Amino acid sequence: MKYILEQILNSLAYDPNNPLLFNSVFFLFFFIVVSLIYPLVVNRSRIRVWYLLLVSLYFYFKTSGLFVLLLLATALVNFALGAAIYKSKSKKGRRAWLSLSLLWNLGSLGYFKYTNFIIGTINSLLGGNLPMMDIFLPVGISFFTFQTWSYTLDIYFGKLKPTSSFKDFAFFVSFFPQLVAGPIVRASYFMPQIHKKLELDEETIARALVLIFAGLLKKGVIADYLSINFVDRVFESPALFSGAEILMGVYAYALQIYCDFSGYSDIAIGVAALLGFTLPINFNSPYKASNITDFWRRWHISLSSWLRDYIYIPLGGNRKGKARQYLNLMITMLLGGLWHGASWNFVFWGALHAVALILDKAWLSLKLAHTKLMKILGVIVTFHFVCFAWIFFRSRNFETAWLILTRIATAFNAPLLLHWFNNYQVIAFLIIIGFLAHWQPDSWEKFYQNAIQKMPWPARSLLMAAVIWILYQSKSADLQPFIYFQF
Repeated sequence: MKYILEQILNSLAYDPNNPLLFNSVFFLFFFIVVSLIYPLVVNRSRIRVWYLLLVSLYFYFKTSGLFVLLLLATALVNFALGAAIYKSKSKKGRRAWLSLSLLWNLGSLGYFKYTNFIIGTINSLLGGNLPMMDIFLPVGISFFTFQTWSYTLDIYFGKLKPTSSFKDFAFFVSFFPQLVAGPIVRASYFMPQIHKKLELDEETIARALVLIFAGLLKKGVIADYLSINFVDRVFESPALFSGAEILMGVYAYALQIYCDFSGYSDIAIGVAALLGFTLPINFNSPYKASNITDFWRRWHISLSSWLRDYIYIPLGGNRKGKARQYLNLMITMLLGGLWHGASWNFVFWGALHAVALILDKAWLSLKLAHTKLMKILGVIVTFHFVCFAWIFFRSRNFETAWLILTRIATAFNAPLLLHWFNNYQVIAFLIIIGFLAHWQPDSWEKFYQNAIQKMPWPARSLLMAAVIWILYQSKSADLQPFIYFQF
């Protein structure tokens, strides 16, 4: 009995080598326990908020340990500064409080995420040998920092009135389904839901299950298998592969990062729906985009809209002439690239997308761009540009990215594609199935939802068991963390 209790306590404690993941067995039991108790509190909003707040804080503790205190501190600072901005009578005072918000949010994010990047850049430029610092990056810091910061920014821009309850605000910041990898939710979207009467109908349950099942299959089957068995090998040692194999590796990574990140978002939205809360859509079939502007309306929607509303528009957007608009686009996308990671590769990735957006604005001003043929060609061109940019996003440095491009350009032999298909049959099958599923008609999702909605509960349970069995059969020895946990 003592041994069993020790094992239970150890599983409940924080383990830096085993963060709490949606596709883990522990999360399954965690959510089952949360769901079993939830009906007892769901109709009592104050108790419900306390319950979900404590559950969410424990979730983050299991993910990042004592950095849960940083999460609470970030919430407290933005809560207090939001109130101060709203109460300030002068424009100067409001700007002063906003500056403090800027200092805290960018300061904490900069310290944990960019300190060693800055040190490394200084050493490279000046030939120095400043020592790197041993800094642990809290999981999801970019997400909850942007989420809390949007609260003070919305108050400053007059779009939102502050809440008087820190408990409610802390719950908004820490809500566990979307805490560590988005979607980035605005207070104006989420906080009106906190004390409303929650209702869970059959349609909502069916939609939630479709999202959760799809997310688990995207992440646990497609993304993880592609990563472990092909993509990681190609990007770690591109010199060992032919140009044809590397090109397939690039396509595989495009599918992997989509399935990994959109899979997390799907699970987050589905889990939140089962608890009675609505989260905004974060992906809308991005590889169907007919131009790069359309791509950013479909990819990581919560981040792209954040960058638009809090950087691009305040800089002037498109209101101050073409030259200024292009400069604003460049600044926004460079910062968007840097948000993704402390590396010049990410900055260059952002610059590539900025240039593409600038060229896109000129192209879309032509009537020719809106013909049916050009839209079809646009999907092909946009997809391949995005794949080209992913090379710099995924590569560990510019040398690796350049080697990958060189191998594709100089060591490409079409007949080797057949050799690749023979050697990587499962990989090829997953790539084909993954992209076919991505490009399926939007109406099919509604069909799946209706089918699950009509199922009796035993059939739904069998379907869930089948999904879990598929995940178990395809899983690797170690669970693969979500790609965007590093951001």
